[in-house]
Amino acid sequence: MRELHSIWDWRTAAARRLPGFLFDYVEGGAGAETAIRRNRLAFEDWAITPRAMRDVSHRTTGVRLFGEELSMPVLVAPTGLNGILRPRGDEQLARAAVAAGTRFILSTAANATIEEVVRASTKPPWFQLYIVERELALQHIARAKAAECPVLMLTVDVPVGGRRLRDLKSGLSFPLKFTPRIVADSISRPIWAAQQLRARGWSAAMPLTGDDSADAGRKQRLLSRKFDSSLVWDDVARIRDIWKGPLVLKGILDVQDAETAAGVGVDGIVVSNHGGRQLDAAPASLSVLPEIASAVRGKARVLLDSGVRCGDDVIRALALGADAVLVGRPMLYGLAARGERGARAVLELFRSELSTSMALAGFSDPAEISHRCLVANGGRGASIEAASGRPDHKPEGSCR
Repeated sequence: MRELHSIWDWRTAAARRLPGFLFDYVEGGAGAETAIRRNRLAFEDWAITPRAMRDVSHRTTGVRLFGEELSMPVLVAPTGLNGILRPRGDEQLARAAVAAGTRFILSTAANATIEEVVRASTKPPWFQLYIVERELALQHIARAKAAECPVLMLTVDVPVGGRRLRDLKSGLSFPLKFTPRIVADSISRPIWAAQQLRARGWSAAMPLTGDDSADAGRKQRLLSRKFDSSLVWDDVARIRDIWKGPLVLKGILDVQDAETAAGVGVDGIVVSNHGGRQLDAAPASLSVLPEIASAVRGKARVLLDSGVRCGDDVIRALALGADAVLVGRPMLYGLAARGERGARAVLELFRSELSTSMALAGFSDPAEISHRCLVANGGRGASIEAASGRPDHKPEGSCR
């Protein structure tokens, strides 16, 4: 079997296995997809200055997050409908994360229930909550609590679904309509099609329990990304009162929103533009990270997603203020290409790249990484003076 050495190799392998309309679903974003491109440019705007003659013979990539030791500051982002890439895709991602010593975040839009993922894995996942109906959201929270999910992650950047042109052009909708293009694409990938037919993957038994018409309607609204667009900060405060464990808000890009989130008592925020899948005109997550991280330092942990593709990107994110990153599309490449084995390989690739890049930059521990190792590269990024998200410390092994 061909060896895959980078995320881009895994991307190519996924494209070869998936029907075109499904690869577009994974890869695509909103509008003209400028936000996706902006995410990558934001990382490429920063160079990492290597320091020589540092003792990096003993390194760790481990971090502590919400009271738990993780093998690396890389978690598996919540992504929906993983079962259409591989049958039981959510369970496979969960097992891969456990094997790698990190955490899988289960999406409300998953093909597996919370209980199924818990049974398939030795550790309960974090649970990501979309609010379609408030009563249903309370049921989800209760189930996550009963399953001992350690962290609740509320996504707050989806008052409505983004306009994703690739899906509109391919005719992809949920439930699936078998248009001529969808049928032709499916036939062109017979292994994928046979696996889905055997597993009845399109039935998508999501964590909305029950078979009555009300539950069917709820499922359809979630599949169609019809969310409750009336949510306000008071609703976050109410969820904070109900959920006693760590509460994280995902989808923050504004400093004032970050400060408000910290003020209502959330434990963490995810600086995210939803992988470029919501507002195409949104800024790159990395570009607003430093100011947000500085504003909530000591009040909330800060995570980042959107555009992370390699170990160097993890260093850049940590240097600009993140405590950890979430990876979405790279995990789906691995899952689509080779199932659970592929997902494990992608996580190991991130860990290996991070360890190597840390050594080359002169770091033995993620805690040593600060903005001092970054150099603005190409003129598009923020000035180095603005990159003050992490504490201004100079531990042994730092870049200055």
